[in-house]
Amino acid sequence: RQLESGGFAAGEYVKQLSQQSDGDRDLQEHRQRIQALSEETAQSLKRNVYQNYRQFIETAREISYLESEMYQLSHILTEQKGIMEAVTQALLLQADRDDPALGARRAAADPFLPLAGKEAAGGEEGRQRTLTTLLEKVEGCRDLLPESPGKYLVYNGDLVEYDADHMAQIQRVHAFLMNDCLLVATALPSRRGAYRYDALYPLDGLAVVNVKDNPPMKDMFKLLMFPESRIFQAENAKIKKEWLEVLEETKRSRALSEKRRREQEALPRPAPAPPESTNPFDEEEEEEEEEEPSAEEEVVDLSLEWIQELPEDLDVCIAQRDFEGAVDLLDKLNEYLADKPASQPVKELRAKVDERVRQLTDVLVFELSPDRSLRGGPRATRRAVSQLIRLGQSTKACELFLKNRAAAVQTAIRQLRIEGATLLYIHKLCHVFFTSLLETAREFETDFAGNNGCYSAFVVWARSSMRMFVDAFSKQVFDSKESLSTAAECVKVAKEHCKQLSEIGLDLTFIIHALLVKDIKGALQSYKDIIIEATKHRNSEEMWRKMNLMTPEALGKLREEMRSCGVGNFDQYTGDDCWVNLSYTVVAFTKQTMAFLEEALKLYFPELHMVLLESLVEIILVAVQHVDYSLRCEQDPEKKAFIRQNASFLYETVLPVVEKRFEEGVGKPAKQLQDLRNASRLMRVNPESTTSVV
Repeated sequence: RQLESGGFAAGEYVKQLSQQSDGDRDLQEHRQRIQALSEETAQSLKRNVYQNYRQFIETAREISYLESEMYQLSHILTEQKGIMEAVTQALLLQADRDDPALGARRAAADPFLPLAGKEAAGGEEGRQRTLTTLLEKVEGCRDLLPESPGKYLVYNGDLVEYDADHMAQIQRVHAFLMNDCLLVATALPSRRGAYRYDALYPLDGLAVVNVKDNPPMKDMFKLLMFPESRIFQAENAKIKKEWLEVLEETKRSRALSEKRRREQEALPRPAPAPPESTNPFDEEEEEEEEEEPSAEEEVVDLSLEWIQELPEDLDVCIAQRDFEGAVDLLDKLNEYLADKPASQPVKELRAKVDERVRQLTDVLVFELSPDRSLRGGPRATRRAVSQLIRLGQSTKACELFLKNRAAAVQTAIRQLRIEGATLLYIHKLCHVFFTSLLETAREFETDFAGNNGCYSAFVVWARSSMRMFVDAFSKQVFDSKESLSTAAECVKVAKEHCKQLSEIGLDLTFIIHALLVKDIKGALQSYKDIIIEATKHRNSEEMWRKMNLMTPEALGKLREEMRSCGVGNFDQYTGDDCWVNLSYTVVAFTKQTMAFLEEALKLYFPELHMVLLESLVEIILVAVQHVDYSLRCEQDPEKKAFIRQNASFLYETVLPVVEKRFEEGVGKPAKQLQDLRNASRLMRVNPESTTSVV
């Protein structure tokens, strides 16, 4: 209760608690209670947040349902209004035909007469004259706006265009509304009353939206033409209202006229009688044609309501990002037209639908582009990929999916922090890369299960991704000149992670070997050179004296080291107390050579066989040549006997251990190492010479 009070002071509370407590135990108990209360509060907050989140999702779902119902209601009201206006226009048209003079007077008195009334009242000559005047006023539209008997001007006026994002004024334009399209033109400063063509929008794909007044921005309306939109401002509220009304009226009239035209085209028409022929063979052909009626005579019924509304429904689905609904509509249409002949109305419908298919494809392609958010893993792309595959774009879907995943993997690698410890960074790098590769492979197998031709693309992608991984790996491991033991551990970690891909039948071990072979060769040769230089330096200071380790502990440690190197008979070379009957140079060479062999075997794969073998031979030659040279040059009998003992240790103990360990690690014996062990003298030198060839 004290913690929940508004005037709670933490300092006073702690001070009071310290005074009342008997000792450290009471303070610890209070601390545990407060910590338990804090954890309970945190859990309560998490539960509340989760509950609120679920309520938010449910509310959003209800809003979506309500929005769908409102859209359906608006659609029904629009249809009812269109039917009533069509009945009114039919009555006016019948009255104007009965009395042409009355129709002419009505057209002159009301410039916004419904379109059917204007057709009856104005006449063909007036409409054509108006359109000709428009073509003369606007430059560059004659080719784009061909003269046709059914086209005429409905409304026009000056507007101001504003930027949709920043609401900044762009330019003054003049809009010409015709019965089937909207022409936007910009004024020419040099010629008064003349305009230059800017844009032409068909009314079929044009939507008009009223923009709420927000001073000083008022009297505006928006035109939506997928995928762009433009905002215009009228001179006053009255002109804005006229623009909105006449645009809606013209669109409705256009839709009604198109519907009537399609209904008339869908009606069956009697085939024209063929001309009489004097060719006697035509009778047989006519009989065959009568037996097998032509498919062209079949009439496709396109007057169904869902077919008439299909283009608009596709636009709505694309705008609402209902990709599945759009593809379902396309599948339904394709199934309906599968066995139907390709008549002219069907071709026109196909053309409109193909335009929507291109728009849908562009939206899905954008969903898979790397510019979009890469969060969510490969499953986030499943929706767009599956719809592209259903549209017959499996190749494009595969390409975009792999590009998206390549960008995601590259971003994940770049976001890794380079730790001080190389091995820790390599563990993180391998986990991130191979986990992403495994998830991508599983998602690819799910999405493209029926498209076997795409799997080769995935293998190529995996190889390029592996090259990107090896670049980051080599830069951290080999370019930074890490020790051979660290490099061996890092390569071992990478190989172990690579074997995880075998779960899905993907083996990329040979690729990682091929990409790393150059760097591993360089590391082996570099470490070989270091050992040779160290051995030569010790050889130059060799005094051929026994080792005195001073303490039994040091001698025991050396025994363990030699036993770990594989030298099991080291005790026969130890003397009394803490003496070892071997030279320090020979012992150090043995430990360094065996350590090099162990680390190199961790890096081994067949491509490195000769490199490793040649490196071992070069290292061993340095030691045995030095022993051979010292044995010939030494004159002191005691030292000469000691040198022979060291030579015996090299030939009879060290070389067999190296040969055995190499065969165990590689799986086959090495003839070069056998030759070294069997030779009594590896290098023949002039007996009279006192200088070494090494």
